[in-house]
Amino acid sequence: MRVMEDNYRKKMVLGQDGNALVQLVVINAVLFAILKLVYVVYMVNNLSDAAYENNVLSWFFVPGSLDKLSTRPWTILTFMFSDGHVFRFIGNMVWLWGFGYILQDLTGNRKLIPIYLYGGIAGAVFFLICYAVFPRLHAQAGLVDLAGANASVIAIAIATTTVAPDYRIFPMINGGIPLWILTVVYLLINFSTISHSDTGAYIANLSGAGAGFLFIYRLRKGHDGSIWINRFFDWCNDLFNPDKKKRTRSPKDEFYYKVSGTQPFKKIPNVTQQRIDEILDKINQQGYRFLTDEEKEILKRAADEEEL
Repeated sequence: MRVMEDNYRKKMVLGQDGNALVQLVVINAVLFAILKLVYVVYMVNNLSDAAYENNVLSWFFVPGSLDKLSTRPWTILTFMFSDGHVFRFIGNMVWLWGFGYILQDLTGNRKLIPIYLYGGIAGAVFFLICYAVFPRLHAQAGLVDLAGANASVIAIAIATTTVAPDYRIFPMINGGIPLWILTVVYLLINFSTISHSDTGAYIANLSGAGAGFLFIYRLRKGHDGSIWINRFFDWCNDLFNPDKKKRTRSPKDEFYYKVSGTQPFKKIPNVTQQRIDEILDKINQQGYRFLTDEEKEILKRAADEEEL
């Protein structure tokens, strides 16, 4: 069993088909490093911070003005991967890794990126709406922008907590701390660090939280908002890798359920290395909770055979 656990951890860290959590952190880190490198170039050439913000950052951050947004609509996506503050970036990545790892453990590898995108887009949309609708905010629209992964990370935090609020972390501390307590601490830290004059950040973060909750709520109702996004990513991936086998999933594999009743007989499947690898792949993609009783029995029998 130790060998199987080591293989599973390896896949969760590196990702056999791409670990979504690692991909998100890497994208954020690479873009942050690029922006900081450009900033260093500006400083070496004795250019002002204002020039850097106007000529560089403004093309990555969402502007509060709809007129300005029309000249750079891609910022609806780029802002959630871009940040100009070191400590905010580090904090977001730490919380993203913590909540994202738990979410992958509970739901698999294909929900994290869609929730991240939904949270960021919801934050940007309501940020723009409020600065366009409310007169007091509209007067400041040309002076504000939205940047950073805050709304996306909050969406992941709320989604993870909605899935399993009593999930235990740090089990060595009196049996573990419920996840919802960590989420409350995170929200307090997040909102307390926002400037009182930065109304847009409050709006974006609340919208991201709502998006995370709504995603899980609809998922429980049978509406998986990640399917079309994952299909689009799969399609893009197949363009560069046409030989890759396409994987199809039935609704039975997408949602966890139990059927009551007893079976007339118990089927004892053969334990093969190929079957074990398939089960480990399913854990990596969907989470341990999605395994069937038969698959759990195979893992148990494999572990017993290794001990012998």
